[in-house]
Amino acid sequence: MKLPMTRRGRQASAGFTLIELTVVVALIAVLAGMGVVQYRNAVVRTKEAVLMEDLFRMRDAIDQYYADKAKYPASLEALVAEGYLRQVPKDPDTNSTETWVTVPAEPDADNPTAEIGIFDVKSGSEKTAIDGSRYADW
Repeated sequence: MKLPMTRRGRQASAGFTLIELTVVVALIAVLAGMGVVQYRNAVVRTKEAVLMEDLFRMRDAIDQYYADKAKYPASLEALVAEGYLRQVPKDPDTNSTETWVTVPAEPDADNPTAEIGIFDVKSGSEKTAIDGSRYADW
């Protein structure tokens, strides 16, 4: 024969305790925190990949310009004007096309009056990458 539940027994099994709810909320907070960190790292890694690709494309365009014309371009805009780039890309960290740092070529000893062009291009950002290197050193 089954005995009827007492009033106290019904209240104890009717819902969750404060400790159970606190544990569940704490677990959700920990998992959400881990998700936010992973999301932020993914965004940073994506920006770094875009920066590497932009630098590669611009350096490749500079090399092609030099191979075609036997001189370096005077500016990044010259690469666009000559059709080597469609447009100067935005630096993904600074979100500007004006922050690229250009490295001038060495003067030509055979032709000292020749215009000195751009030999290399780097990011103008002072931030540090995930691997510890500076974007400006890439």
